[in-house]
Amino acid sequence: MAHTATAAILQMTSGIDPAANADVIVRAIDEAAQGGAAMLFTPEMSGLLDRDRARSAQSIVAEDDDHVLAAVRNAAARTGMWVHIGSMAVRRADGRLANRGFVIDDSGAIRARYDKIHLFDVDLPTGESWRESSAYAAGEAAVVVDTPLGRLGLTICYDLRFPDLFRSLSDAGATILTVPAAFTRPTGAAHWHILLRARAIEAACFVIAAAQTGEHADGRATFGHSLAVDPWGEVIADLGESAGVTLVAIDRERIAEVRARIPVLEHRRAIPPVTLAVGGPR
Repeated sequence: MAHTATAAILQMTSGIDPAANADVIVRAIDEAAQGGAAMLFTPEMSGLLDRDRARSAQSIVAEDDDHVLAAVRNAAARTGMWVHIGSMAVRRADGRLANRGFVIDDSGAIRARYDKIHLFDVDLPTGESWRESSAYAAGEAAVVVDTPLGRLGLTICYDLRFPDLFRSLSDAGATILTVPAAFTRPTGAAHWHILLRARAIEAACFVIAAAQTGEHADGRATFGHSLAVDPWGEVIADLGESAGVTLVAIDRERIAEVRARIPVLEHRRAIPPVTLAVGGPR
């Protein structure tokens, strides 16, 4: 296996029409394949971004009935390229919704699924209020999967703020961590670059974060700045605010180089229970 492979990152402005979103992703797959990419990464909620619960309910279906997922699987098989759908809204068998990512291989088969564990329930100073848990069920499993780029650890958006998840993924052998996202502009401007670089440094892993960008049909605005970060914390790609596809080289030898320089994974220790000190040092 060559030590360098090419990843493609799609930054998009998903809307309320799944068919239109599917067209954007399929065109990106073709563009990435023509550029020699081994794998394409898409943002959170690639298939549908619509905060109108009544309207979006008509388009959120079980994954076996989802036309966006089917179109991406067909395109992956046609081009012979792997695809990570950062996430889509899907309806579970119990009727609840899941914010679910998919890893699709070059035959169109689904190799991995990941349901977002940490749900975004916040009130921002701008007046924006988000209650993801009111519609979505939280995931209950951390997931890694082997791909042409290396072992991939799957997360989604708000998971970024919880380093224990990233530690578990790198402990399981992940060398690339994915953070597909639809970050708000206030939180993106404050924390996006800092947190992604920190997660890369802590785990000595590549981080690929495909993001939503711009003004969306449902009225929200997202931050953009899809990033690729190397294991030393260097930003090797930043898509700014424009929608589109970029290619980035993933050099697997860089992982070994950084881990040899500062062997953080070898130095990890189980943290003992916290003790409440009641006196000074002795």
